[in-house]
Amino acid sequence: MKIGMILDKTFPPDPRVENEALALISSGHEVFLFCLSYKDEHLNESYKGINVRRYLSNKLIYKLSALAYTFPFYRIALKNKIKHFIEAYNIEALHIHDITIAETVFSVNETKKLPVVLDLHDNLPEIMKLYPHLQKFPGKYLINPQKWKIAEEKFIQKATKVITVSEEFIDEVQLRLNINSDKIILVPNTVRESFYKYAKIEKKILQKYEHNFMILYLGDTGIRRGLLTAIDSLIALKNEIPNLKLVIVGVNTTDYILKEHVKKEHLENYVDFVGWKDVSLFPSYIIASSICISPLYRNIQHDVAYANKLFQYMSFGKPVLVSNATAQKNLIERTHSGLVHEEKNAADFAEKVIELYQDKVLANQLGANGKRFVEEEFCWEKVSGNLVKLYQDLA
Repeated sequence: MKIGMILDKTFPPDPRVENEALALISSGHEVFLFCLSYKDEHLNESYKGINVRRYLSNKLIYKLSALAYTFPFYRIALKNKIKHFIEAYNIEALHIHDITIAETVFSVNETKKLPVVLDLHDNLPEIMKLYPHLQKFPGKYLINPQKWKIAEEKFIQKATKVITVSEEFIDEVQLRLNINSDKIILVPNTVRESFYKYAKIEKKILQKYEHNFMILYLGDTGIRRGLLTAIDSLIALKNEIPNLKLVIVGVNTTDYILKEHVKKEHLENYVDFVGWKDVSLFPSYIIASSICISPLYRNIQHDVAYANKLFQYMSFGKPVLVSNATAQKNLIERTHSGLVHEEKNAADFAEKVIELYQDKVLANQLGANGKRFVEEEFCWEKVSGNLVKLYQDLA
């Protein structure tokens, strides 16, 4: 089957898109990827067997994407590009990555009538409510998350199949829309075996932190990710744990808030903001760490999804400390791979860190449990079966 994946971003990188495409190619399908380009690069490329077709875009179209469900300009700008993509490659099934571009694809498909798989990476309407630019003028008045939610629900109903990333997400969608359980398929985010089996280790990173008790955070550093909780915990922890260091590998436009808070609390010697690093360096930071964290604030999105960083941490046998956002709490408790703290509670966070610091046997056991879970049950090679079967049925 010729599968047309639709992504309204640049590619690479996008681990989920890449993992899904490679799994489908391995099972005998051809995958063509529609994506956008904002620079001088090859518009046609074979990337690891994925037929990548880039369409030139610009900053105006990028900005209009945020207004996709406020004004029709974004849909109009991309409609002919998507129509060309479908016809040029004789696409037989459409796979839409998230809802920003979904209305355009469904509009084009009214005449094509191809089966459509809607891949919900996130509960986007709920995440949007937390975006900094939606808290102030003009975004606050131009972008309405409720319109995005209405659109999402319409597309879930229209799609042939829907993919989500966690059981909790499936339960939330079914409860909200009362749709048949066989319409929604679980395809979670996780790591490929190669991430932990064939990682290249950067010795300089290990040497830099070899004498530290290192608490590691990987990924987006937006305020909703809970890093203020981790930073506040250091006020107590620095008196309990020698050579303590919180290492933050990631970036966000709100980082100035984190850095100002560190400065205000005189914690500069205990926090390293190393910025964004290539994923190839993640294993080195994880190996150098003592504890890995995901202190998410609770909200509808965070309660139904868990971050890929959890499986990156677990694949190297590290104990994890997570907030009680429902999905990650359930995962960690079910796999006995870490401890759970109350969201936004720095004292509880600190207490759990001290428990792992003092009880090395417990920390090692939790880490070993997580590693075994990923290797035996939850690496990408194990969980991608649902996606493969979905397309076998469509074919």
